[in-house]
Amino acid sequence: MALGEDLMTAVDVAAVLGVNTSRVRQLARAGSLKGERVGRDWLFRRADVEEYERTRPRGRGRPRGGRKSE
Repeated sequence: MALGEDLMTAVDVAAVLGVNTSRVRQLARAGSLKGERVGRDWLFRRADVEEYERTRPRGRGRPRGGRKSE
């Protein structure tokens, strides 16, 4: 990644995507979300995060809001 690009940390990406940082790192390791490991941290280009958000699969996993009591 070149210096001066609009870079984001895993914490920033997690806030944008509505997931936790572990999930962001998991997506990066799997190659689903483009990022680069720098030491122990991950850095992501804002454009790559926006592209992932536009194209990511929807409707899978647990719905937000937790369990509802009956």
